[in-house]
Amino acid sequence: MASNESDERDQYTFDVANHGVDPSDMPVTAEVVGVSEQPVDPAVGAGGNGGRGGGRRREERDDNFSWRDTLIWCGIPILVVILIRVLLVGFYEIPSRSMESTIEPGDRVVTSKLSPRPFGLKRGDVVVFHDPANWLAGEQSGNPLAGDYLIKRVIGLPGDTVECEGAGQPIKVNGVAVNETAYLKAGVDPSAFPFSVTVSANHIFVMGDNRANSADSRYHQDDGDKGLVPMSDVVGVGIARYWPLSRISGLDAHHEVFSNVPDAGSAGDAA
Repeated sequence: MASNESDERDQYTFDVANHGVDPSDMPVTAEVVGVSEQPVDPAVGAGGNGGRGGGRRREERDDNFSWRDTLIWCGIPILVVILIRVLLVGFYEIPSRSMESTIEPGDRVVTSKLSPRPFGLKRGDVVVFHDPANWLAGEQSGNPLAGDYLIKRVIGLPGDTVECEGAGQPIKVNGVAVNETAYLKAGVDPSAFPFSVTVSANHIFVMGDNRANSADSRYHQDDGDKGLVPMSDVVGVGIARYWPLSRISGLDAHHEVFSNVPDAGSAGDAA
């Protein structure tokens, strides 16, 4: 039987050689070719150890990507917080009593750095500003903020005339009396003494809410700026009190207190 199959194969090979037929059509028996059906491990290449080395390189690349992703996802939030802190908001602890009862000693406030530019200031805004002319020496509680900062309320804008006739009398802005009970500390006069100041260009007139314990614009008429604060010294407008937790709230500017006050130009024209 084996002899006959061999002869048949030899005969077929001879015919292929003579006639140029593609040998791929030659019948193949199980004895001629054996095909393995075992699955091939894709991690192992033709080079044996070379395939395992490729797997290690892939693992190293995966580790690198993992570290890079971790740095990106941790770094981006940190960068955002830093940018917000530097460009948009400021945080301050208040140890003085000059803004009672709106802000108590030990309160912490957050301010917006977007004012006075680009949004400008309004009467009633609570502002943090650089000490313009050594006002800190007159603060009864020492330095009200870390560094050389003070916190007060804006009462007069450029061109405004701010005045008071003395104890028991209201503050007037451009000739209009304002009712400050919304923020003034209870039992405290708007001012214990008379004064009258016209606010110069690019300056503001500020007062503390606790007028009995605030060395504000009223007390510095001889400091070169007549007690006025340059707008360029303002570093932020108070927007909220965030500590202690029991006192978390927004810092109300009470703009409505000044709603009847005419613009400085209008007041001058009426006069």
